[in-house]
Amino acid sequence: MDREPPLVREVHPELVAELAALLEAEGERDLAIVAHDIRLVRACECVDDFCQSFYTADHPRGTKFGEGHRTVALLPEVGMLNLDVVFGRIVYVEVLGRPPLRTR
Repeated sequence: MDREPPLVREVHPELVAELAALLEAEGERDLAIVAHDIRLVRACECVDDFCQSFYTADHPRGTKFGEGHRTVALLPEVGMLNLDVVFGRIVYVEVLGRPPLRTR
């Protein structure tokens, strides 16, 4: 039986709260709402020690996101947070240069 990946808000609640607040500040209200329901599908495949990025949707490795894709760059106090969004759905969260994410 396939289990759904965990909700990011259950694993990293502080990150989701920060994403939602930053999205609101950028005028991205719809994405701020969507951020509460993203799932932790898989970690980024890179081996960089400064990267904690992850996919929130299935996506074939090594392929571009394609039509409907845009990147939303956020302005956190520490490090970088960027979102890849496809047709209003957050599909990847880039988390770079930040302290380790706390797990609930």
